[in-house]
Amino acid sequence: MRDGDVVVIGGGYAGVRLAKRLDALARVTLVDRKEVFFHRIASLRAGVRPEWTATPFIPYDRLLRNGRVVVGKAVRIDTAERHVVLATGERLPYDVLVIATGADYPEPARFTGTTTEEAAKSFAGHQQHVAAAEHVLVVGGGPSGVELSAEIRLARPDARVTLAHAGPELLHSTGSTRAGRKARAWLESHDVEVRLDSFMAPGNAFGTYRDAHGDVVDADLSFWATGTTPNTLWLRLAGHGDWLNGAGHVKVDRTLRVEGWTDVFAVGDVNDVSELKITPAALAQADIAAHNIRVHLQSSGRHRKEPRFYRPIRRTPLIVPFGPAAGVTVMPVPGGETAVLGSRTSALAKAKTLLTPYMRRQLGYTAA
Repeated sequence: MRDGDVVVIGGGYAGVRLAKRLDALARVTLVDRKEVFFHRIASLRAGVRPEWTATPFIPYDRLLRNGRVVVGKAVRIDTAERHVVLATGERLPYDVLVIATGADYPEPARFTGTTTEEAAKSFAGHQQHVAAAEHVLVVGGGPSGVELSAEIRLARPDARVTLAHAGPELLHSTGSTRAGRKARAWLESHDVEVRLDSFMAPGNAFGTYRDAHGDVVDADLSFWATGTTPNTLWLRLAGHGDWLNGAGHVKVDRTLRVEGWTDVFAVGDVNDVSELKITPAALAQADIAAHNIRVHLQSSGRHRKEPRFYRPIRRTPLIVPFGPAAGVTVMPVPGGETAVLGSRTSALAKAKTLLTPYMRRQLGYTAA
């Protein structure tokens, strides 16, 4: 017997993990605007290489054995009646609501449209533009910018590729200067021009870009890997702007409940937990939230469990691929230090497959 209705809005990494965790316990409804799961980790390669076009798309149809997946757009939350209202007018009752709408990423790491065909067409467009470009500019020297620059270089060895980063070193968010140096060394050894301390903005003429020093870069194609935006505009439009902080993230307490609400949770990129917004953190949050939702739904009885507090992940392994056969891995070690591992480890752990077999298994499919 399953206790209570749980509505999860958002079918990304955190939403999928949480819905699967609760499927045997509650009546779970997962709502997403997309008809398939989008494996974003594979999207940068899919935006460059045609043979990877379909890889990021994994159907939802095997995710839940008992619950259901609804393709639709949530437009309103009726907290008094405990209903989520979809754009179609359908009302989904809930005992617990989970907001897992994630964040909006720059191209090409974005699911364009709502159907697989629309998203695949977008990837094909990026592939064609990369194939035809003489000079590609990537702006942003974090993990995504470094990874995308490497993918473009390997796909287009004859093109000019420039990576411009506003900071003094690459991969600054990892906390490891050595990792940044390894990334720069690999890129420069593959003829990628790396420009540090180079804040870029579009220039006056089409195809030109100007840095903070006034230097002009001419490029016929550019990608901006300079951060993400939480997908919470719909909450503001629905009258729940008070749930958000100044940056648009959902404010949560240590149990991952939305501040002031016992029956509403927020997990993953969408919330204001101060940590690197990466997949391992989203999965860890989903696990804690699943436990706390289970406690909430089974709050009576002698053997009631206590909720757990989420501890932000300050130190976690981070792998940045340089194409399928190389990369850098930042590995925390006891004592507050970090170990930086090279291409062999990075390729085996992530770079070769981009964790696609793992995510396919999570969705109920074979690894291939």
